[in-house]
Amino acid sequence: MNAAAKVLVVDDTPNNVKLLSDLLSVKGYAVATAANGEEGLVKLASEKPDLVLLDVMMPGLSGYDVCRRIRADAATALLPVVLVTSLDPAQERVKGIEAGADDFLSKPINQPELFARVRSLLRVKALQDEVARQADALKQWNLKLEERVNEQVAELQRLGQLKRFFSPHVADAIVTAGEKSILAPHRREICYVFTDLRGFTAFTDASEPEEVEAVLREYHSEMGAIITRHEGTIDRFAGDGILIFFNDPLPLPDAAPRAALTALEMQTAFAPLRQRWVKLGYDLDLGIGIAHGYATLGAFGFEGRWDYSAIGSVVNLAARLCGEARHGQILIDRRTCAKLEDADVEPIGPLPLKGYAQPVPVFLLKHFVQQT
Repeated sequence: MNAAAKVLVVDDTPNNVKLLSDLLSVKGYAVATAANGEEGLVKLASEKPDLVLLDVMMPGLSGYDVCRRIRADAATALLPVVLVTSLDPAQERVKGIEAGADDFLSKPINQPELFARVRSLLRVKALQDEVARQADALKQWNLKLEERVNEQVAELQRLGQLKRFFSPHVADAIVTAGEKSILAPHRREICYVFTDLRGFTAFTDASEPEEVEAVLREYHSEMGAIITRHEGTIDRFAGDGILIFFNDPLPLPDAAPRAALTALEMQTAFAPLRQRWVKLGYDLDLGIGIAHGYATLGAFGFEGRWDYSAIGSVVNLAARLCGEARHGQILIDRRTCAKLEDADVEPIGPLPLKGYAQPVPVFLLKHFVQQT
């Protein structure tokens, strides 16, 4: 038996209190005593016993009254209570059961019976305590589980938002690493791709909004699949323009080759789109510009609206090259050209570009196959 088990003896007869206290102490139990019902309730709160031996006939509060108060308190509702009485056992048992007693002892005390009942009820109390501990542990686990589920839901929501402009595996990496480690503004060398539909302004002026929406939806869907396949990051959709960069937020050792292959595949995929649109009277074509250089990247905006974007001269250069590209052309700068081994390119001479003091060397990308 656990030596820490404590028994509260409540009796108005000092000899009875001493007898029970001595018998229980010899068996290793801790014993607290009270001389009446009122004191017994006070000791119950301060001593927190594991079992109560309660005399029935006491001045003031009787054993029945004390037992009822014990049961009325949620903290002691399951506390084992043994009524000790010298009255008629049959009659007292009924009253005791109605008051909430767990067991009974008749006076004079039979020692073997006393110890047997105490051991039995303490086993019950131990099981009740274990159930309470397990219930509390389960409650804590449920709280932790709920917290983790909420964290996972929030993470999935963040992941869904990130997938608006990242490929799925990049979005997963950002969520895993945390916003501050990747989305914070930083400098990195990137390859920037700027695409634009030729004839789009005239098309929108002559078409219904529903027609414009259908064209953009088809165009974005076709181009988006190519960008995702080559692990590009979409800066944004700017009407008929698509702005893409490579080598951020995750490093890509072959950023320029990926950008070139993406642009070439986009032109190839655009051809059947253009054929269908021509039959509908839509005169649209695709121009692309690619530039390589350093940029500042990160999440820019304000609370409630953040965009992951690139800022720097490389973005402006890609836009200018795209503006110079004719129907079906892909124009690249010198740095991009230098990173494309065995590419079929044609120098088209330095071109005067808006915002640049000197003409800029420009190359027409015709064909490229990445070496494995």
